[in-house]
Amino acid sequence: MSEFPAYDEVHVISDIHMGGKPGFQILRETQRLANYIRWVAAQRPEGRVALVLNGDVFDTLAEDIRGYVAVDEATATLTRIMDDKSFSGIWEALADFVKKKGRTLVIVIGNHDIEVSFPSVQRLILSRLAGEDLLARARIEFSTTGAGHTCLVGNARVFCTHGNEVDAWNYNRYEDLAKVARRLNAGRSLEPSEWYPNAGTRMVKEVMNEVKRRYAWIDLLKPETSAAVGTLVVLDPSQAAKINSLLSILGERQRGSGQVDQRLSAEGFQPRQATGAPAITVDQLLGPNVSAGIQGGGPAGAQTADDMLLAAEKGFKQPGARATPANETLGTGGLIWDRLTGWITGVGKDEALRRALKDWLADDKTFDITDQDDTYKQVTASVGASTDFIVTGHTHLERAIDMGGSRYYFNSGTWIRLMRFSDAMLKDAASFKPVYEALTDGGMETIDKAKFGGESFVMDQASAVSISLEDGKVVGRLTHIEGDGTGKPRVIEQFARP
Repeated sequence: MSEFPAYDEVHVISDIHMGGKPGFQILRETQRLANYIRWVAAQRPEGRVALVLNGDVFDTLAEDIRGYVAVDEATATLTRIMDDKSFSGIWEALADFVKKKGRTLVIVIGNHDIEVSFPSVQRLILSRLAGEDLLARARIEFSTTGAGHTCLVGNARVFCTHGNEVDAWNYNRYEDLAKVARRLNAGRSLEPSEWYPNAGTRMVKEVMNEVKRRYAWIDLLKPETSAAVGTLVVLDPSQAAKINSLLSILGERQRGSGQVDQRLSAEGFQPRQATGAPAITVDQLLGPNVSAGIQGGGPAGAQTADDMLLAAEKGFKQPGARATPANETLGTGGLIWDRLTGWITGVGKDEALRRALKDWLADDKTFDITDQDDTYKQVTASVGASTDFIVTGHTHLERAIDMGGSRYYFNSGTWIRLMRFSDAMLKDAASFKPVYEALTDGGMETIDKAKFGGESFVMDQASAVSISLEDGKVVGRLTHIEGDGTGKPRVIEQFARP
């Protein structure tokens, strides 16, 4: 008997992000997803097929919960999501899936659905999908300790993990999640103040969610740590006050860096310099055009945005510090407010945003499926050579990379909408004007309908990864699910392992 489950086919999707009320939801293709689940269920009728939901299945950060994690209201929150008519069809399809012999559903924890680690939530999901059917319940597995899911397809070892395990912004403290579960089982609660979130969670809850109420599309922008943050500051300079939050959020990101090293390895922690990702600064987040505006176009060697923020923070925290416009109005953000709004007023908000986007997207490889991004580098460095296929998610950016030696890496992308700025859109003020108008409208419906140069603003790209045994070879594919989801997925890239 193998120590790992063996399948004829494994299908992996991630970053579904079911959550939020209408108008606050970023998953659109729900019927397509339900039909795709049924398509997977119909494969290899006499064989063994697994469907892996590889993290961020739910998005509790889009829900109205107390604090940063739903504890007492965890089951109520997930029940609301599953009952929402936007998502209920997906759960009906999953229930049909686990009723079929030879099917296995694996749910891997992400960083937007950490409540799945709680026993009460797992019991809720089991009950919703399988009721009292013990065979159906046995076909559902959870991976919530950061270990991912390992299985075999033919002679190939497959490892699926969300990918936030190596992300200093969004790491999960699995040990603390286990403590919460022990409290809940013991009839105790957790005060919101007791849970200190990671930097990514703070960014979503403290910054992005408020902005999302005005600009519903902000979650769709990539890369999120530069384009999204900078865009919100340029579109609405009053959000410069959020820079105050960014200082502590960036600090938490740096603390997180010390916890993610070798998280996937059994060897324990290694020195930061050996495996760590580089620090991210406010200047990097905002880009040279916005940073120059904040600095007032000063000469080379002038204070960076980070220097200014730290100086303001120091003065603001000093006991008995004299009140000034900088700390009286926005705390650490007052000086930045003055300079940023002056810069935007000088060039025009639309032109300021166009210039900033050109900064952030210069030499951008966001949508290059062969780009060896940080998630690829850090996950592959942490996974043993005996693993033949590695599948992640988390970044929302699909990847298909031949690692050499008959080993392959995939990122299963996402099912939520993604926005993509083309060079033609950013070419000049005239070409950017209709784009700017669509952005400032703020509504998701406007973004969904927008087309520029005959090209849709929102990418219609629902991604999946499949790994299957075919004629003695194990074939891995990155695919797109199109139309209503009932047809065979379109192959984007494939690798065959002998």
